Amino acid sequence: MTQRAIERGITFDIAGDPAIGVLHEAVGETRAAGVLLIVGGPQYRVGSHRQFVLLARRLAQAGYPVLRFDYRGIGDSAGEPHTFENVDEDLRAAADVLVARSGVARLVLWGLCDAASAAMMYAHHDARVVGLALANPWVHSPQGEARVRLKSYYLGRLANADFWRKLRGGQIDWRDSLGSLRDYLRMALERRDATAAPRHFIARMAEGWSRFAGRTLLILSGDDLTADEFRELCATSAEWQRLDRRPSVTHVAMRAANHTFSSAEWRMAVEDATLEWLQAAAGDGA
Repeated sequence: MTQRAIERGITFDIAGDPAIGVLHEAVGETRAAGVLLIVGGPQYRVGSHRQFVLLARRLAQAGYPVLRFDYRGIGDSAGEPHTFENVDEDLRAAADVLVARSGVARLVLWGLCDAASAAMMYAHHDARVVGLALANPWVHSPQGEARVRLKSYYLGRLANADFWRKLRGGQIDWRDSLGSLRDYLRMALERRDATAAPRHFIARMAEGWSRFAGRTLLILSGDDLTADEFRELCATSAEWQRLDRRPSVTHVAMRAANHTFSSAEWRMAVEDATLEWLQAAAGDGA
C-alpha cells in the first residue's frame, strides 16, 4: 500500500498577525529541499480547482516537504491584506516555518501569476532559496498588453476569412474596431515606459531575478494573455532577454494550456515538469 503524506494545519506569526498554513510532510526520506507554495491573489492556499492541494500532495509523495499558506488578510490569515509587491515579510515568515518544521536547509519557491512575480522579487534576499518555479509570471503593463493584443488579436483577425465576411455583411462595427486599434497602437508606441522606473514591480522583478544565483523553472501557457505578455517582454527587452536565456533557466511550454492549467492533463504535466526539474534544482540529482 502506498504511504500517504501527513498534512498538518499550522498557525504561525507574520509581523504580529496570526497566519494559517498547511504543511505536507515528506513521504519516506526527505529530499534536500522543501517547497514553499506561494498563492497569487486574490486567492487562498487551496488554489483554483484545488491546484495547490494536488501539487503539494504530489511533491510530498516524492519526498519534498511542502508548505502552502495564506498571506495576511487573505483566506484564514488575519491582518491587513498586502499586494504581491509587498509580501516579503509573509514569505520570510513562511520560509522560516517550513525550515523549522521540516528540517530542510534549502528552499524552492513555486508560484503562479503574481505569486511568481513576488518570488522573483524576494528570492535573492534569502540565501536558503536555491530554486524558483515560475508559472505564467505577472508582468502586466498597458504597453505590454497593447503589443500582445495587436499581435495575437488584430493581426489574427486580419488573416481570418470569417472576419472579412462579417465586415462586408455589416456585422462588425468597423469604426469601433478602428478606434480600439488606434488606441492600442498609441499605447504600444508610447515612448515613456514606466516599467523601467527603479521601484516599479517589473523593474524589481528583473533586479531580483538577475541577483538570484539559483535555478529557475519557467512554465508558460499557450492560451493565456499573462504568459503572452511575459513572452513579449522577453522578446522586446534586452535585459529580460538576457535573463531569460541564461543556462540556469529551464523552459517548459504548455502550448494548449490556460492560465491556471485547469484540466487534469495540464495539471499533471505541470507536476511532472516540476518534479523532474526539482531533482537538479534542489541538489537531489545534479
